[in-house]
Amino acid sequence: MTTQIQHVDHELIQAAAHVARTRCRGDNHTMAAAARAQDGRIVTAVNAYHFTGGPCAELVLIGAAAAQGAYELDTIVAVGDRDRGVVPPCGRCRQVLLEYFPALKVIVGKDDRLRTVPIADLLPESYVWADHQLDAE
Repeated sequence: MTTQIQHVDHELIQAAAHVARTRCRGDNHTMAAAARAQDGRIVTAVNAYHFTGGPCAELVLIGAAAAQGAYELDTIVAVGDRDRGVVPPCGRCRQVLLEYFPALKVIVGKDDRLRTVPIADLLPESYVWADHQLDAE
């Protein structure tokens, strides 16, 4: 696990919090995510809750970023509606984020304990989806 301290991107947290306050309405949209692309742009998204297991805000953000031509993300954060603050990614999101962006940093923690950690630290000893294809070559 990496122990180096990394800068916390408060502008990114504020962007996600703003979207959570202004765009999350009712039970369908309860989480917002913001990511900083390698070129400095901030991309935002909200989850699309559905009883069948709709996508989390982080997964919607991956598609929104691609639609805007932001294929390399540097840092991501998720914020809950109703002023719940920063919420760490679920297990599915951790796996997907690691596979799409292995160098991604994630903001986690609460209040004065916010920190930025590599996605790999949130999913140690992770399964790499492409590993099953190595023998097929």
